[in-house]
Amino acid sequence: MLKPKVESALNNQLLIEAESSQIYLAMASWAETQGLGGTAQFLYKHSDEERIHMLKLVQYINERGGKAIIPALSKPTKEYKSLNSMFETLLNHEIMVSEKINDLVETCLKEKDYTTQNFLQWYVAEQIEEEALARTIMDKLKMIGADKSGLYMFDRDIETITIQSSVAPNQ
Repeated sequence: MLKPKVESALNNQLLIEAESSQIYLAMASWAETQGLGGTAQFLYKHSDEERIHMLKLVQYINERGGKAIIPALSKPTKEYKSLNSMFETLLNHEIMVSEKINDLVETCLKEKDYTTQNFLQWYVAEQIEEEALARTIMDKLKMIGADKSGLYMFDRDIETITIQSSVAPNQ
């Protein structure tokens, strides 16, 4: 049985994951309207992944005797100044999500809910990967600068960027 503080914190994380899915969906739509089809596909995929993260929380809360609350979502930003500013927003968002997951783990430890703390380790590991991927993308965009052919190649190749290809071995 979930303790009230843990259940509330899990439902808050559920909201964050749902909003993440919406934010990435809006980013994908913006990229697609800018002619950045590869970037759009990358972001559509990540929007789907965030929804799966939310569903895992819904199921976990309900399985542990709590009640998952499906949240109303705020409307995400629909315009970006540039591809760089959009991905900088994405990186900052992932950093915030990592902080919230760490806060959630801390709540579980204070409440001595070691089962939920163990469940959350998947999210902790996932956030390490998400931040590394966002930083890799930002590094690539900085390297490209204003080079249009570099941007073309970036957009073509981003669909295949994964955390495995962005993190050096032995890390």
